[in-house]
Amino acid sequence: MIISASRRTDIPTYYSEWLFNRLKEEYVLVRNPMNIHQIGQISLSPDVVDGIVFWTKNPLPMIHRLSELDKYNYYFQFTLNAYDRDVEPNIPSKNNVIIPAFQQLSKAIGKDRVIWRYDPIFFNERYTMEYHCKYFRVLASKLGEYTEKCTVSFLDLYRNTARNTQPLKIQQETKGQQLEIMQRFSEIAKEYGFYIDTCAEAIDLEKFSIAHAHCIDKERFERLEKCKLSVEKDPNQRPECGCIASIDIGTYNTCRNGCLYCYANYSHNTVMRNTQIHNPTSPLLFGEVGSDDVIKERKVKSCKECQMTLFDL
Repeated sequence: MIISASRRTDIPTYYSEWLFNRLKEEYVLVRNPMNIHQIGQISLSPDVVDGIVFWTKNPLPMIHRLSELDKYNYYFQFTLNAYDRDVEPNIPSKNNVIIPAFQQLSKAIGKDRVIWRYDPIFFNERYTMEYHCKYFRVLASKLGEYTEKCTVSFLDLYRNTARNTQPLKIQQETKGQQLEIMQRFSEIAKEYGFYIDTCAEAIDLEKFSIAHAHCIDKERFERLEKCKLSVEKDPNQRPECGCIASIDIGTYNTCRNGCLYCYANYSHNTVMRNTQIHNPTSPLLFGEVGSDDVIKERKVKSCKECQMTLFDL
């Protein structure tokens, strides 16, 4: 079983104490997003957790407790964009805080466990083609030796993201713009020693040596653990997504980063209300189990097959 922590919220930034409590007690409760009174109980025992993917924009709250993850195979998806506070209002200074955090994390756990994400890409009067290319190069110069790759994507305007990003006056990019920025990014990446792939994008960029990403990546976990995994593509993700099946332990409407493009927050007021009832000792990310709730243990098992041979490495 692979754990995603989390596509729905920034657990490392805001809920790391809760996370470490859950790992210590080796289970977590997760509400069904479609039926909030249905709660799944999921084992977090190292015997069944084959890997954890952490998604974050700031890992500093967990960075001095990484030794508590020694029983687990894991890596980070670390989003670091060139947007200012008009887009990402609650992210600390990129130059003074976030870039050094990326470097520190990579030094602590290795560049193969820290994936840089520059996503989502969008264009408007301020964030132009030249802006993105200029600051992608700046970031690449600072992050290139601390990661193997950078995963990029273009903004998908879901109903809530279309509403929340209205002040930005986003201009829908053309295929020509997509091709141009990916070509320029790939050239920058090559210069600084890493490669580019795309997250859930249908566009074919093979001529720029850009492949489709597997953000929850079977091959990466196998390489890190030196053990084969028997796990299939996640059927709940978009057709273009290459991720393997995982269980997400986060909750929508709980991330305080406040990024305008975020699909996981529907309402600022709901986020504030939910975070106010967060209890680090609760098995739920926010709130407590109520009398109307039904808890059902989710059957999980390890997907490990066998020790890899020299021919698998």
